[in-house]
Amino acid sequence: MTASFPHPHLLRIEGLSAAGINLILDEAEPWLAFNRGARKADKRLAGLTQINAFFENSTRTLFSFEIAGKRLGAQVSSFHPAASSVRKGESLRDTALTLNAMRPDVLVIRHEAEGAAADVAAIMDCPVINAGDGTGEHPTQALLDALTIRRRLGRIEGLKVAICGDILHSRVAGSNMRALPLLGAELRLVGPPSLLPRDTGLPTYTDLDEGISGADVVMMLRIQRERMEEAFPDTLQDYHSEYGLTRARLDAQAPGALVMHPGPMNRGVEIEGALADDPERSAILDQVEAGVAVRMACLDLLTRDRREG
Repeated sequence: MTASFPHPHLLRIEGLSAAGINLILDEAEPWLAFNRGARKADKRLAGLTQINAFFENSTRTLFSFEIAGKRLGAQVSSFHPAASSVRKGESLRDTALTLNAMRPDVLVIRHEAEGAAADVAAIMDCPVINAGDGTGEHPTQALLDALTIRRRLGRIEGLKVAICGDILHSRVAGSNMRALPLLGAELRLVGPPSLLPRDTGLPTYTDLDEGISGADVVMMLRIQRERMEEAFPDTLQDYHSEYGLTRARLDAQAPGALVMHPGPMNRGVEIEGALADDPERSAILDQVEAGVAVRMACLDLLTRDRREG
């Protein structure tokens, strides 16, 4: 009997149980080996239509969802707002109604407005996967991060994970702050005071050295240039000096820690380029690889009832 995901959509980590998260991680594991094979063709989604509607720019998330769907045999179409009626003023609701009338079997959406994925899911007659909604959540990123940690370190429970950077505006942090504690990780938040959220119930640090001390995983976040101007009005070098992760800083404070970053990176700002490229210390490309497997698992799980029904 195949496993069943107990939700019609994947919109947020909030609302998932540890068992639900582990189901996705377990389902993703075989796809990692599959994706390293010479021929990557599975037909379980044959005859199903997948629409990727990305209202924001993306490399890793968009292409991994496209690759995931195609490797599972789906008919994959990507919606490009710049070449659509959105440019003529069409609302998100009307776009969703239009796409729904085309009878897709799964919709993947990224949008700049928090809550947009949930609004679209209320309209669609198919499963919806949130690929990032404003400063809200990015659930598949948290899932691929969890899978990467589990594979590189053998477990998640009991690990000390430091998330560092612009946490206040990060949907990646928002999802990881929910997922990793559910799986037993000890989470801490590190960043400039103006970029730290309040009332999270998690330990917070404004000193990077103190915040990463003794960590098993150090997860750096991209800082948006406009946010950095608020926190560090002088120079990029000021930010790197205080909050940039370097090999020397890591070796001094967390010599055994695994380094992660969701991408895209600002090399020389939040992370030293040579450290990011070191496969012994950095799991950044492992995260990209895990992203395809996790998204294959999500597409498979969310369409099972439709296929089997």
